[in-house]
Amino acid sequence: MSAVSAVERRGSYGVDAPPAVLTLGGFAALYLVLAAIIGPAFSPAVGWFFLALGLAMAAQFALYLHATLRGKFAVWAELLDGLSLRGDERLLDMGCGRGAVLLAAARRLPRGRAVGVDLWRSVDQSGNAQEATEANAAAETVADRIELHTGDMTALPFPDHSFDVVVSSLAIHNIKSPEGRAAAVRESLRVLRPGGHLLLADIFKAREYREILAEAGAHDVTSRSLGWRVWWGGPWLPTKAVSATAA
Repeated sequence: MSAVSAVERRGSYGVDAPPAVLTLGGFAALYLVLAAIIGPAFSPAVGWFFLALGLAMAAQFALYLHATLRGKFAVWAELLDGLSLRGDERLLDMGCGRGAVLLAAARRLPRGRAVGVDLWRSVDQSGNAQEATEANAAAETVADRIELHTGDMTALPFPDHSFDVVVSSLAIHNIKSPEGRAAAVRESLRVLRPGGHLLLADIFKAREYREILAEAGAHDVTSRSLGWRVWWGGPWLPTKAVSATAA
């Protein structure tokens, strides 16, 4: 582990997709309560059924909390280290939220710049606001290395070939339409300089992103699972990383 990877986090990064956390926790509690009520009073078999559901949902809840509070930080530290940054790059984080990835990147860019763009929606991350990201940047002592912009990933407010690296974490899938997601992926390539690196970590849509990147002419398009640390509720909801190089 590099010295940068081992730095203790000082910022406050909230919880990803708060409605999902509440749903998982709520159903786990409901099923366990039903098991406690129905089993002894009415039907042991039905009680055991609800107990199994409750324990399964509780396990998903625990995995989700681990992913959002610990796992994603460890995984992204490894991903950023794997980019072998020189330290003078200009990097864009699409959908930066409260800065979990953006600020980890900034720590690796003592002579560079980490730029974040977001619509600052709290449904995507608890307490998501530009002011929260600025406070985290100050806490992590990288405020002088970052820029924050309010903008849409489907129409990034930057010129062509503006960045050496573009990253995005659990953001593009929040765009509901296939056309919108395709626009965001194409925008990520547009703002990359030739030979620049793209790294998208997301759930559900890895194959879709690979196809869009290949059609847009990107090189070395690959994807891989990021493992159990970023399972968002179980092995059926994994995070995958899609990487590519701009032509």
